[in-house]
Amino acid sequence: MTHPDGAVPTHGGGPVVVVGPASWNTLVRVEELPDARSQTLFAAGHHDGLGGTSAGKAVTLAALGVDVRLRTILGSDGLGDLVRGALAHPRIALDAVPAADGRTERHVNLMAADGGRVSVYLTLPSPAGGAVDATPGLAGARAAVVDLAELSVPVLAAARAAGVPVWCDVHDDDGVASFQRPFADGADVLLVSEARLADPAAYLRARVAGGARLAVCTRGARGALALDADGFWEVGAAPAGAVVDTNGAGDAFLSGLLAATLAGLPTAEALAWASAAGALAVGTEALGAPHATAESVRALAARVAVTRA
Repeated sequence: MTHPDGAVPTHGGGPVVVVGPASWNTLVRVEELPDARSQTLFAAGHHDGLGGTSAGKAVTLAALGVDVRLRTILGSDGLGDLVRGALAHPRIALDAVPAADGRTERHVNLMAADGGRVSVYLTLPSPAGGAVDATPGLAGARAAVVDLAELSVPVLAAARAAGVPVWCDVHDDDGVASFQRPFADGADVLLVSEARLADPAAYLRARVAGGARLAVCTRGARGALALDADGFWEVGAAPAGAVVDTNGAGDAFLSGLLAATLAGLPTAEALAWASAAGALAVGTEALGAPHATAESVRALAARVAVTRA
């Protein structure tokens, strides 16, 4: 069974509202990312598929048994139909805001063997009719995952006003970029990559001092560093096996953390779930970890060391 746009899941408990990008992407595998000069590259392979950080979280949360209401901008074009088809899941209710020009978001991603990525945005839609009501789906929601997008900014305040915990993934925030600031400042739980951080520990301290109850910095194959009110956590990397594609690994990491938190697991176990879900994501070309199950994540999480730093 699939839900029509805007429907609310009814599988018990409130849904998680996820707000942000869903796209259709072409992913091109290269040995290494090109430097800034004219050149010819030979791809190791390529494929088309679902993209967008919010879509990656939605499909992974649904796979882990969490009901999701995904709010995103979609066009009326064929790519929009492909995105809708890829998101068809009994635990995902799709709340699609029409794109102003009818065109769905689309990227070309160069994916290097070492996990590096360059994303080229071919189409970045805006909502038809301008400003969009930020409140739909928040009443009774268990959490709001508010991803980096203009559509998402008003949801930060709306979720807080509704008493809904706000989870934000600010990706490669450097701590000063203006666009990420309202997301970093408004998060109850924050996820960031170490990619542009000179001092991840200082960044996490600032976020917890600013009101986050948990802030986590992912470090690729070196696991993650997390901070809550009681101090730092060192999170080991789950054994990932062969790395096929890193696209959506961060989305899966947050999804594992959120699913475990909603299940009532303590912080250390929830962080282990996050590491496990992220590891499962890199073993597939699919966005995030749509093949994961709560059982497979639980089993892999048992092999992850999480200790106080």
